[in-house]
Amino acid sequence: MRQPASAFAGSDEWSEPADAASVVRPYTWTRGRTAPVFDLAVETLVSTSERGLDMAMRTTEENRAVAELCRAPRSVAEVAALLSLPLGVARVLLADMADIGLIVVHRSANGSGNMPDMVLMERVLSGLRRL
Repeated sequence: MRQPASAFAGSDEWSEPADAASVVRPYTWTRGRTAPVFDLAVETLVSTSERGLDMAMRTTEENRAVAELCRAPRSVAEVAALLSLPLGVARVLLADMADIGLIVVHRSANGSGNMPDMVLMERVLSGLRRL
């Protein structure tokens, strides 16, 4: 099992999983599914919703871990990296959580036309450097 969510509450980093966690395959988090209910780009920001903050709504360890991690907005890529999950697994898990209202998916705002938002691009670059 992964460390409890309280192990990283209030910090920006996910603690390394306990030795026992290495025997649990990431795709068990999604029950073997590889296709999300809707597509999330790697730069899409997500954050915990009011419903997700309610402890009773977070029924699985995976939901608890993501909800604690996403108290501040994080990109899909950051969530995958901080939870040491393949990107596909993170996308499925996040899409499932968004579908039941545990997280909010923030639509990226492109400044004007097709120009990317520089703040967003700097945030993605910063996240990639931390990998």
